[in-house]
Amino acid sequence: MKRIALVTGGTRGIGKAISTALQNAGNTVIATYNNNEDAARAFAEEIGINTIKFDVCDYNACVHAIETVTTQFGPIDILVNNAGITRDSMLHKMPANAWDEVIQTNLTSCYNMTRSVIESMRERNFGRIINITSVNGQKGQVGQTNYSAAKAGVIGFTKALAQESASKGITVNAVAPGYIKTDMINTIPTAVMDKIISMIPAGRLGSPEEVATAVTFLASDFAGYITGITFSLNGGQYFV
Repeated sequence: MKRIALVTGGTRGIGKAISTALQNAGNTVIATYNNNEDAARAFAEEIGINTIKFDVCDYNACVHAIETVTTQFGPIDILVNNAGITRDSMLHKMPANAWDEVIQTNLTSCYNMTRSVIESMRERNFGRIINITSVNGQKGQVGQTNYSAAKAGVIGFTKALAQESASKGITVNAVAPGYIKTDMINTIPTAVMDKIISMIPAGRLGSPEEVATAVTFLASDFAGYITGITFSLNGGQYFV
């Protein structure tokens, strides 16, 4: 069955792969973005997926965006909370805005977006919510107290909401990628990246498409009895 799917941060990196995979699975996909107009335009032209610009940190903007999408395409069946940023620093050197921006973008956005769709999903007795967390939300990481805290919070959010929503036909799951080959990874110095890869038993970085495959399965009708899980994709780097 064709569903309406919305992917936050859905025009680049992992989000782009998720949007593409969900469309290839037969869904109508809307990808959100906030800053990079050129990347969003190129994505829309290349993939043929509709995009919408707003700030997932702004609750009212999220409500308005969901209303716009619902009017144009119909109620949202699948929500992928993928938008995320890093502002890495050791805590004793971390400015307050680096903490606030990461918590708002990576964690509070999950509330903002999910709160905007959950009532409609409950009324229709169907929904798929997939939250993108991280291996560093599971094990922690030096220089990422803000990011690790936010991503760990996403896991707790997922487990609690899954319990609230299961009786209404809504599944809520998290996907926790390890180190995935994206533009964000490209900012890490080569020497540091070589050390990270040496600690991954698979001996390589993951691909955005591998993450997208997991998300697409969890969004499908085949995954209706799976809820509250954190699906780890890290090449054996960390076992939960």
